[in-house]
Amino acid sequence: MTTKESILALFEEQRGVYFSGEEIAARLAVSRAAVWKAVNGLRKEGYEIDAVSNKGYRLAADTDILSTQGIEKYQDPVCRTLNLCVLPEAESTNTLLREKANAGAPEGTVILANTQTKGRGRRGRSFYSPADTGLYLSILLRPDGMTPDQAVKITTMAAVAVCEAVEEISGKETWIKWVNDIYQEGRKISGILTEASVSMENGSVESVILGIGINVYPPESGFPEDIRETAGSVFDGKQNDGKNRLAAGVLNYFFKEYERIDRTDYVEKYRAKSFVVGKEITILSPSGNRQATALDVDQDCHLIVRYENGQTERLSSGEISIRLS
Repeated sequence: MTTKESILALFEEQRGVYFSGEEIAARLAVSRAAVWKAVNGLRKEGYEIDAVSNKGYRLAADTDILSTQGIEKYQDPVCRTLNLCVLPEAESTNTLLREKANAGAPEGTVILANTQTKGRGRRGRSFYSPADTGLYLSILLRPDGMTPDQAVKITTMAAVAVCEAVEEISGKETWIKWVNDIYQEGRKISGILTEASVSMENGSVESVILGIGINVYPPESGFPEDIRETAGSVFDGKQNDGKNRLAAGVLNYFFKEYERIDRTDYVEKYRAKSFVVGKEITILSPSGNRQATALDVDQDCHLIVRYENGQTERLSSGEISIRLS
């Protein structure tokens, strides 16, 4: 860990507490000049660091910058072995993590970014990923013996984790639109993109890239015209360490479920959060759209639907449309 990273970790662990340059230098076994240089480096990266005579330095209490050190202080034991990498910018965290997965990166490798220049959503769509207002992260998983059809479990687990983290931190209720969209107060605040790599030898899943994008704050200039009526954000304005708390919360809740993936507790949570069940929906597909009623979410997280002709079907993937009232 560099001097700058060590100082940031110290400031994050005891946010708002002043440390003299001499004290920091002694703790880290570096010179006062190295401390001064590191503090200035953090300031250039956007960290608001107060300096007061006879007190020293401290990280301003209302700072909200995503960082490895900021996330780690909120992590539960289940996440302590994760390998976090926080980037100021990435084309796509999913694409970057796929490259690392192909190079042999282990399960638990996590990439987070402050912005994405080519964020990806489902069906090849772009995912709006502006700087400073969102949380964009991808998690590498290597589930043992999972079939491609079972990979929907990962998506639904993640949806539940996002709901739990958002509700804990914001105090606002969330809902899930099958299979991968999270809503709050009638607006979409999060999307999930799960991409699996399958073994040609036995047909099992070799790796899963779980991508999660969350609108933490509203963009300064507003959302783009095409999503302005549907997109929302977790918070209306800046929060004290909002992004680090939210990132850690999502990871904590997800890995608590993932480490006991053979249990189905999360399915009941998912079903309870669904605002689709019992509603009239439109199932979108390349062959044409069909009207149906969403009947239930089964234990494998498939959506059970009944078409207008009375036929029922279990959907393991796809896209639906529903009119929100």
